[in-house]
Amino acid sequence: MTREEKSQVIQDLTATLADTNTIYLADISGLDAFTTSNLRRACFKADVRLAVVKNTLLSKAMEASDKEFGELQDVLKGNTSLMISEASNAPAKVIKEFRKKSDKPLLKGAYVEEAIYVGDDQLDALVNVKSKDELIGDIISLLQSPAKNVISALQSGGSKLSGIIQTLSDK
Repeated sequence: MTREEKSQVIQDLTATLADTNTIYLADISGLDAFTTSNLRRACFKADVRLAVVKNTLLSKAMEASDKEFGELQDVLKGNTSLMISEASNAPAKVIKEFRKKSDKPLLKGAYVEEAIYVGDDQLDALVNVKSKDELIGDIISLLQSPAKNVISALQSGGSKLSGIIQTLSDK
């Protein structure tokens, strides 16, 4: 790979890192071609982009990025795959589901909405992280609940009141 090609890869990685808030680093070494193909298929279905990257190029892209990746640069050793998604918990779900059949991929670290997770033991916590859309939905449902109670109370009270008025007018 020439210097120009490396420079172009670093620029592309830097742009990719700037465009997303969810980045997972995983180790898929030791997977055969069939298993790797199945992992790529699972990632595609979950709308997760999977790419094998060179550690030095990714490290340089992280340095060039305006985001703070902190301890993630320390895990860039050995085979590294980059998993990128819009949903913050989608790559973790793919990894967890895939590990029911295989012992790989191993989670090296993740950058989710400015939070950094390092180590494979963080996988369960990442699976339970809610995406921004899920949180907004929860908040809306919580806000609607009291309003629905007030509206139903007013509607039921209105029918009782109209019933009383109707009875009085009949007498």
